[in-house]
Amino acid sequence: MSTHPASERRDPADPADPGEPGEPGNAALGRARSALETVILGKPRQVRLCLACLLARGHLLIEDVPGVGKTTLAHALAHVLGLAWQRVQFTSDLLPADIIGVSVFDRATQQFRFRKGPIFTQLLLADEVNRASPRTQSALLEAMEERQVSVDLTTYRLPDPFFVVATENPHEELGTFALPESQLDRFLMRITLGYPEARFERELLRKGERRDLLAEMPSALDASSVVRIQQAVRAVHVSDALLDYVQRLVQQTRERADLKLGLSPRAGQGLIRAAQAWAYLAERSAVLPEDVQAVLPSVAAHRLEQREPASAVDGESLAADLLKRVPVPI
Repeated sequence: MSTHPASERRDPADPADPGEPGEPGNAALGRARSALETVILGKPRQVRLCLACLLARGHLLIEDVPGVGKTTLAHALAHVLGLAWQRVQFTSDLLPADIIGVSVFDRATQQFRFRKGPIFTQLLLADEVNRASPRTQSALLEAMEERQVSVDLTTYRLPDPFFVVATENPHEELGTFALPESQLDRFLMRITLGYPEARFERELLRKGERRDLLAEMPSALDASSVVRIQQAVRAVHVSDALLDYVQRLVQQTRERADLKLGLSPRAGQGLIRAAQAWAYLAERSAVLPEDVQAVLPSVAAHRLEQREPASAVDGESLAADLLKRVPVPI
């Protein structure tokens, strides 16, 4: 478990301060993307999805086999965004109190005092989250949805911004527990990295650990800048026709007999927020159908599951089929 301080706050008058889409201040976001792509080679789409997820006030799940850079990506996000962060290594013996905190008796005051756990940070890296028991995984539910934790009848607010970036190994691996639907639905997006292309792997072999670059790399943003961008993202215009399109996509999942569950209202809201963030990163002030199509697989795939495992199709293919079935508004 490690703690890293947030970067020094910038003066609000700094020209690098983020503003509306297309303004010069958006250079800070451009620097953030460039820095992340320097660390995570050959994955520009995944980098952009990560930023869109976090700017949409969502939580991110990174699923892949060990050794492809999941934890490095989470480290890089925290550093480049200039956020205080803590890492928790999820194991089978981890307890909810190890994440949230615990009340301890103070002999000096003869009272119980709450000792905050690592969840009280701006970016929480939940490493290998599916190696912990379902009881421990459930400790994140309130925090992810309401950005608060409740202990001994007392509610404690979490910092703003608050992101959970969780990594998980494929379910076929030994010692893993499947995340319940309630937990999966709280992750706005799930992404995979995959193996690098040959030319990028060659670069990795030649120059070694990419995480070492972070020590020499300045933060492009800070916590207050991230909060202002999140507010600007919510102001990106969503037309009635676009809302109709999203509603039809969501409704289609609920009407399909081959799916166990359709997309929830939370998923629909998340899809809108993610599309707004994607449009913002493209420096546009309104959401287009292409923005929804770009983020839908990452927003919907981990929420869609077929009824018949024997003919199971992965969530990405289900999302792609969904886009084919629902016409784009004219």
